Amino acid sequence: MTTSATETGAKPEISHLARVQELLEEDAWREAADLLRKLPPAEVAHVLEALPLTQRQILWDLLDTDQDGETLMELTEGVRNELVQNMDQEEIVAATENMDVDDLADFIQELPVDVTREILASLDEQDRHRLETVLSYPEDTAGGLMNTDTVTVRPEVTLDVVLRYLRQLGDRVPRNTDQLFVTNRQDKYLGALRLADLVTHPPNQTVAEVMNLDVKPFKAHADASQVARRFEQYDLISAPVVDDEGKLVGRITVDDVVDLIREEGEHQFMGSAGLSEDEDMFAPVLVSSRRRAVWLGVNLVTAFLASWVIGQFQETLHKIVALAVLMPIVASMGGVGGTQTLTLAIRGIALGQLSGRNALYLLLKELGVAAINGLLWAVVVGAVAGYWFHNTEIALVIGAAMIINLLAAAITGAVLPLLLRRLGIDPALAGGVLLTTVTDVVGFLSFLGLATLFLL
Repeated sequence: MTTSATETGAKPEISHLARVQELLEEDAWREAADLLRKLPPAEVAHVLEALPLTQRQILWDLLDTDQDGETLMELTEGVRNELVQNMDQEEIVAATENMDVDDLADFIQELPVDVTREILASLDEQDRHRLETVLSYPEDTAGGLMNTDTVTVRPEVTLDVVLRYLRQLGDRVPRNTDQLFVTNRQDKYLGALRLADLVTHPPNQTVAEVMNLDVKPFKAHADASQVARRFEQYDLISAPVVDDEGKLVGRITVDDVVDLIREEGEHQFMGSAGLSEDEDMFAPVLVSSRRRAVWLGVNLVTAFLASWVIGQFQETLHKIVALAVLMPIVASMGGVGGTQTLTLAIRGIALGQLSGRNALYLLLKELGVAAINGLLWAVVVGAVAGYWFHNTEIALVIGAAMIINLLAAAITGAVLPLLLRRLGIDPALAGGVLLTTVTDVVGFLSFLGLATLFLL
């Protein structure tokens, strides 16, 4: 039997964020900073992102911990850039000292040239070479995601030798190491030695006898979304990355892929509203206004287009006022139906399941769904409209217009994402605005057009 804190009379534990906010309300800045110093970098980042700009900056200045670099990489890009802009060059260089190479590669690309030069000068030759290797690949590829910190073994050595080698490495064994990578003397990738196999096989066996040949490497130029899919499908913890010649250049670990999947999810969610996934909730007013003004302007243009269509039927609306009352229903139903198809298509593209080869099947399926739902709701809306205005002809017109708009919405929702992707435009960002334009225009045009033809 479990007992809750409420039943025992104990106070429920408050979150670290709530406690920090309480301390800040009491002007206990030092106590709040002391509390944050005891938290892991991810929790510190969570608290900082939830604070207004002024409080966030003061607390960050008070922290001054060895975890600054890790905390910066846990922050969203917008918040991170805001804090870095107010840091001295020496502070930035110090924050990068304990960063992993893959994190440092992401971080350094956002810095001014003089700061970047200073960071590169602070690295030893080996770390500088590793960083340059990661930077040589685009950010959204396996090479851009990878960390060059790997443990490699030769196929001819025995498992006993490998075990002694790992004991010598001690704490220097990279995090999330579930397997060692087997390479020849030319550094070409041959296979993987799982730690479970290392400790369960006789120590006199060689690596070649035990290594797993089924662990396939990623090409360094492989798309990041492909990496995420394979990690998800095969429950990988780590995976090797090779160059075009098959030489091992690094590895990707599950923590990097989790970050990638989270960013893609946030991109889809925020993009539907025309926002960036790195949008800072407490960004300065002018910054947020400038970012959102673009999409508000695009939406205004599309709204004017829909209004222009309505304006072409002013005479019809003057004669039959009921049309103005019913008109939004047709556009709204088309918008909802189209958004459902659009979301399905964008998800299919993101997962690599939808392409030009199977798009026709999705289109036909969505047309079938739209036809069934169109007929169903056309009957319902037609019956309501006919009873409301005591006019059978209006009922038939709105029912027909609804079917037409739902079919148009299905076509647009299925085809538009593929078309936008081919044009190099992000479907998650632009799809919603364009879909709304189509469903509004088609909805108003079909409803008012049919009304003009059959009711006047």
